[in-house]
Amino acid sequence: MQVLLSLSVALFAGLMLSRVAKMVKLPAVTAYLVAGILVGPYLLGQVWIPGANIHLGFCPKDFEKYKLFSDVALGFIAFAIGNEFRLASLKKTGRQATVIGIIQAVFTTLLVDAALIGLHFLMPHVLPLPAAIVLGAVASATAPAATLMVVRQYKAKGPLTDILLPIVALDDAVGLMLFAVSFGVAKALVHGSVDLLSVVLEPIVEVVGSLILGAVMGYLFHLCERFFHSRSKRMAMSVTFVLLTVALSMIEFKIAGVHVAFSSLLVCMMMGTIFCNVCDFSEELMDRVERWSAPLLVLFFVISGAELELSVFTQWAVVVVGVVYILSRSLGKYFGASFSSRAVQCDPNIVKYLGITLLPQAGVALGMANQVKNAANFGTVGAIVVNITLFSVLVYELVGPFLTKVALQKAGEIRPEEKTSARGKKDVLAHG
Repeated sequence: MQVLLSLSVALFAGLMLSRVAKMVKLPAVTAYLVAGILVGPYLLGQVWIPGANIHLGFCPKDFEKYKLFSDVALGFIAFAIGNEFRLASLKKTGRQATVIGIIQAVFTTLLVDAALIGLHFLMPHVLPLPAAIVLGAVASATAPAATLMVVRQYKAKGPLTDILLPIVALDDAVGLMLFAVSFGVAKALVHGSVDLLSVVLEPIVEVVGSLILGAVMGYLFHLCERFFHSRSKRMAMSVTFVLLTVALSMIEFKIAGVHVAFSSLLVCMMMGTIFCNVCDFSEELMDRVERWSAPLLVLFFVISGAELELSVFTQWAVVVVGVVYILSRSLGKYFGASFSSRAVQCDPNIVKYLGITLLPQAGVALGMANQVKNAANFGTVGAIVVNITLFSVLVYELVGPFLTKVALQKAGEIRPEEKTSARGKKDVLAHG
């Protein structure tokens, strides 16, 4: 009863607040995150129903129960982003997206590292050097979920949108590599020794292994879809393969002392990429999967909002370091995207607005921070990395989607007529 009540309250709050968000011209994803705060442990999570041992919202101890929703939702999001890697479009933007994706991520890491290492020398008791180095790599990650939701909601189309989604997808792979190197350096500072396996080999194995697993699943998906002609059964098979791929990407094992793990985002993206390029009816099927997964994505963002840790605002050290982190990361994303897109001769709107659309940050960054927190002998360093990441995610997730919408509007890729609802179109036809 508790699970069903919390989920229904979350869905209702998210959907109702999305109407308010539309009135004030904010993206729906922002409304879902705010709804999560309202039904989270700081507000409705504190409200208990008299005579029953249940509460209206989410309590911190309940979040583990809902982790499955987040994992599955991210799988569908990554699968949808993989659909953007069609060979026809990659011939136009592939080289540019690759160059920009790598340069802006590396530039952001270096700029944040420089800012936080400088802050370390000013406040050594507040920000340890290993934490500063790790946070630089965490800064490279961009949240694909929020960006995709804004693009979908406003049906954005144009050069900026075409190059944006591939770059957001590349961020996961580049971010994993940068994080592995930075985390390895941080471990050397803490433990006094360098583990070359964790710094060099393991991240390469994770990225390559994820791409191979995703490619295999994408081709198997294509073969299995051929057995069915019914739209409903084809959609059911799509859901089956996304669930199966998310499950397989959670497998971890060791080979000759090398830890082998997979990135579920990369695996599902690759599956979507292979499928959309070998299946001749993939576009129609992807549209149906998008409709099926819509409530799941609403729940994902509401739960994400409920998990935002508001208590970080009460710690002055976290606020100071968090502000420096956010400012330096924002500058890194903006200028890194700007000069790299200019170098590969992109459209002027891409040069001007791409960096703004790369600001949202969430799941991948939190995953990196939690890895530091769970590492052996990283006590204080891990806690600082997690708190700073939580602080930035709270700010970026609430502000980032709105800035992405503004950037796409300024670039002329969100047009008023494309936001007309189905009911609005019927009214226009009836009175036109």
